[in-house]
Amino acid sequence: MKLKLLSITLMLAGAWSLSIFTPDRPACYSDLAGHSENTWSFPVARAYPPAVGILSNARNCLSCHDSNGPWKSEDGLVLDLLDKDTRASLKLNDGSFLVEVERGKPKTILTVAGYNKSGGLPLPYRNAWLYIDPTTIGSSSLSKFPPGWEVNLPMSCRIAGDELKGFEDYHITSLPMTLLATETADSASIELQLMLTRGELSKENALSEMEANYFERKIQLRIR
Repeated sequence: MKLKLLSITLMLAGAWSLSIFTPDRPACYSDLAGHSENTWSFPVARAYPPAVGILSNARNCLSCHDSNGPWKSEDGLVLDLLDKDTRASLKLNDGSFLVEVERGKPKTILTVAGYNKSGGLPLPYRNAWLYIDPTTIGSSSLSKFPPGWEVNLPMSCRIAGDELKGFEDYHITSLPMTLLATETADSASIELQLMLTRGELSKENALSEMEANYFERKIQLRIR
């Protein structure tokens, strides 16, 4: 009896595992994933933004999506990096960010993204963001951070509606990300790529049912 139950369990697990592989995704995502031709007997796994940024040869989200939403003006945008402990902004005068760390000591920052509630526009529903070292784009590595750096949350696709003191006027997402510079890490430059979105994607058409606007920021990672 135990053997029969074990066999059934393994069969169900196998069926579930195979179900995450599907060939019927939008061609756009196939291109982003870098597997437009499948040379194996298994269909290619479908990736969902911003995970496609990890798998792709695309420079950024605009390789697949239009920046066609109503949030084009940066006047209503909030895109900030905060020190999690002090809640101080890490933004510099030129709009870029400086994240300073001590080697071997974790540092946690908050990514805050969203749009002003009082502008009379429909609010973004979902924010997708990705931290990436541009020099790694197109590489086979699943780590798109600079060599020697460890990070626990370099990307997210999150429903807006978080609450954070000081940002009450904005419809935001706010998530922590912890960085660690190992012994082999050097100071580096990375990008924060953000898409504010509203609407849904479908298998039939990855573009027509979604409004989105793309933003990008430069970040300096400095080891003290």
